[in-house]
Amino acid sequence: MPSPRMALTAPVSAPIAFTDCIPNSAGEAMTRRLRAGMVGGGPGAFIGAVHRQAMALTGQIELVAGAFASDAARSRATGQELGLSAQRGYASWEAMLEAEQRLPEDQRIELVVIVTPNHLHFPVARAFAQAGVHVVCDKPLVHTTAQAQELRRVVQVSGVLFGVTYNYTGYPMVRQAREMVRSGQLGDVRKVVVQYHQGWLATQLEREGNKQAGWRTDPVRSGVAGAVGDIGSHAENLLTTVTGLALEAICADLTTFVPGRALDDDASILLRFKGGAKGVLTASQIAVGQENDLSLQVYGTQGSLSWRQEDPNCLLYWPLSGGQQIWTRGSPQLSPAAQAATHLPAGHPEGFIDAFSNIYRGFAAALTARLERRVFDAETMAFPGLEEGIRGVRFIEKTVQSARSTERWTQVDQ
Repeated sequence: MPSPRMALTAPVSAPIAFTDCIPNSAGEAMTRRLRAGMVGGGPGAFIGAVHRQAMALTGQIELVAGAFASDAARSRATGQELGLSAQRGYASWEAMLEAEQRLPEDQRIELVVIVTPNHLHFPVARAFAQAGVHVVCDKPLVHTTAQAQELRRVVQVSGVLFGVTYNYTGYPMVRQAREMVRSGQLGDVRKVVVQYHQGWLATQLEREGNKQAGWRTDPVRSGVAGAVGDIGSHAENLLTTVTGLALEAICADLTTFVPGRALDDDASILLRFKGGAKGVLTASQIAVGQENDLSLQVYGTQGSLSWRQEDPNCLLYWPLSGGQQIWTRGSPQLSPAAQAATHLPAGHPEGFIDAFSNIYRGFAAALTARLERRVFDAETMAFPGLEEGIRGVRFIEKTVQSARSTERWTQVDQ
């Protein structure tokens, strides 16, 4: 995620194909918007407003209910600020679930968006999934692999749709990079380098009353990892989504540079992939001067590519037979997946919110297809799902295990 330091004053504001579905007998698309509720994202939150903006951009999802804060008064006040009816700004997520389930089916929420600190992801997601409410959860999915497996069991029983907002995979040029790798344009991948560097936690900001720094550096709320869980998980998801490589083993060095901090704020990780490819992943939140420096380089036998989140509309490509090529968002030669994630003509930049919205567009398309009993186009409208979230949790756990181990390599079970 980007550095939340500047967002504190912001206003409160694996792809799945349903191959067993049949076409809508009327042959008509659903015209109404999907009804969503939100848990978290109240005063002082960073990511809640981002989710709301991303949902709004789709034109397919309407926020109708929410439990936005642990304090009942602040939660209700946030609901009023967002224009919700007084009855649907709830004092707690438990109250929201109970009250919404009592509403007529054509009025209750169809999906819940979870944007709380990490420790609440599991109980909230499990409860709503058990009740048959579709779920979109911020990353990392949950704290432990055991929780992730329990969540998988619940989702398999209930049959709900589940999305995880690894939002950087929503950029058109990330999707173009993935298609180039898939099509063999780079040949066999030999090496991958991914980094995610920020500088906003270079000082002990958590001691200064910063809400975002407070929970992200707290093991109880954040989990077993700091920088690895917060931004390293994004880096892992980006490289895996683009390359399709499966991790075999890792060698991790985690460091806490800021005195008194309970979790890591810097990570250097060597990666070994099944099939022989190698990689390097670095994640740091003490890199002074860096804002949201997420970048990916993929080196293959027939070419290589490079992408930077801070310059997201360009993808650099070097074929073995020629010089550098600059591929740009909106160009006619891009893949259908990249074109589907593009909203403006070439030369009109798109950015973070647009990419985030593409994740919601994919989820909304999948859910609408399910409700209308139509086939979902998973190739062009992809979104990260539960399995990607589970893989991310395993990566975090294995990274911490590796850093604590005296062994050179730690195996990563797939």
